[in-house]
Amino acid sequence: MKRIVMVSLIAALAVILAAAGTVSAAPKGAGSEMIYNTYCVQCHGLKRNGKGVNSPSMAVQPRDHTDAKAMGDVPEAQLFKAIKEGGIAVNKSPLMPAWGDVLTDEEINGLTAYLRQVCKCGSTNK
Repeated sequence: MKRIVMVSLIAALAVILAAAGTVSAAPKGAGSEMIYNTYCVQCHGLKRNGKGVNSPSMAVQPRDHTDAKAMGDVPEAQLFKAIKEGGIAVNKSPLMPAWGDVLTDEEINGLTAYLRQVCKCGSTNK
C-alpha cells in the first residue's frame, strides 16, 4: 500500500512540476514521440512495453503499448480520456496521472495516433 501511495505521489508531483514548467517538459509543438519520451516512458518504458523504471514498484503494471491485441481493443475515445483525465477516469489504474493540464487536446490526439503506430494495431473508433 505504501508503494502505491509513494508512486502516486511521485506521479502527481511530476504532473505538478511539469505544469509549473519547473522540470524539463516537451517543447510546445513537439512531436508525439518526444512527448511520449518526456511524459510516458518512465512508466511505459523505452521499448513501450510497460517496463519503465517506475514499473517495478507499481502494484498495477503499466499498459504494454506494443501489445497489438490489447491495444487494438481500446477505443480512441478511451485512450484520449485516459491520457487527459487519468487512469481512474476509464476505470484503470489510479497510478496513471491526468495529463490534461499539461498537454493540449491536439497533443493528446497526436499521442493516441502515435500509440496506434507503436502497437501496429491501426485506428479503432469503437
